[in-house]
Amino acid sequence: MTYNTNQLLNNLYNQTEEHLNLVIAQWQSLPPIRLLTQPSPGKWSAAQCLDHLNSYGRYYLPAIEKALAGATAKPAPDFTSGWLGNYFYNLMLPERKGKQMKKMKAPKNHTPVVQLNSAKVVDEFISQQEMLEQLIDRSRKTDISKVRIPISIAPLIKLKLGDTFLFLVAHNKRHILQAQKALDESCFQIKEVQHSGPNLS
Repeated sequence: MTYNTNQLLNNLYNQTEEHLNLVIAQWQSLPPIRLLTQPSPGKWSAAQCLDHLNSYGRYYLPAIEKALAGATAKPAPDFTSGWLGNYFYNLMLPERKGKQMKKMKAPKNHTPVVQLNSAKVVDEFISQQEMLEQLIDRSRKTDISKVRIPISIAPLIKLKLGDTFLFLVAHNKRHILQAQKALDESCFQIKEVQHSGPNLS
């Protein structure tokens, strides 16, 4: 897949801005019970979804920053995705030609615990998305096909920076949609508990 580089980076930046604005405007002020309630046993809460994303950000954002610091290639007008990068990107897409999101098991080191400090999780997510925007902007000064980023599950394998950005933003969207669904379902759960009241029989 070949993209116009400027359009690609603009789209990635705009999607990141949408995710950031959603969390700041709607989720940051929610009570912890909303963010921490699991829709059902074994399903992630909204806070767990964000913590999962944070775990990827803790690896990839410093790796991208380090790679950009040593980048010397001039920007190219077009970016062509690598076969592996394109595979990972398509794997993360929430929707693919009308098909439902494919369920996948998270790697052990990216599996969130149940007990979380929801405020800290949200604050870290916001900080990470702000940093991601900065890195996308910095990448405009180099060739995003020449800069390579080791993947978290196998550091010997490296993706083009453009593919890494595509993967990260699609992965963010995937789990933000999952978090929103968890919030919607947990809202009904909390209301049912509140309305049922104590059993006096």
